[in-house]
Amino acid sequence: MMKTLSLPIAALLGLCACDAAGLRQESDSPFAPSGVADGEYVDGLIVGHRLMEAGEYELALEAYYRAAAEQGVNADVLSAIGSANLQLGRLGQAEQILRRATELDETFPPAWNNLGVVLMERGNYGEASRVFQLAFALDSGRSAEIRENLRLALAKLDDPAYSAPEEEFRLVRRGPGYYGILGTTETPE
Repeated sequence: MMKTLSLPIAALLGLCACDAAGLRQESDSPFAPSGVADGEYVDGLIVGHRLMEAGEYELALEAYYRAAAEQGVNADVLSAIGSANLQLGRLGQAEQILRRATELDETFPPAWNNLGVVLMERGNYGEASRVFQLAFALDSGRSAEIRENLRLALAKLDDPAYSAPEEEFRLVRRGPGYYGILGTTETPE
């Protein structure tokens, strides 16, 4: 029995060894290529941002952790990690990580904005409005998301009972697009 079973296995191994590169895949094959492409690298931040847009916050967090391991810990990576934690409802962790991001780079507007979003979610309207003002100044007023967050924070500071129709604070990240805060029905334009 062992002899008859080993003969087909030996034949299969022999066929695989015929080609020095192993089994090849035709370019028009409908199947995904196996193995890892040589020299190609996908930035963990880009992967994480795409996962955030898809609403896969836990997977995005893992991608951001991978980016931190590959690139090192910087304000951009920490801001992304904090934003994912915010979307997962982990406000304490998000605040702590975003504060660390602002310590690493005091001139990074997305980290300040996202910290302001966390502070608003926690009801710290005074500090949040100051943080949004700083983010707005560092961004030179270019980001519509930061400007809108500042407007909403100032309105909330003046009247804590203020609730704009479909009020939504927005996370800001490097690159185009934005992330809405938990449970929003609005879609990015």
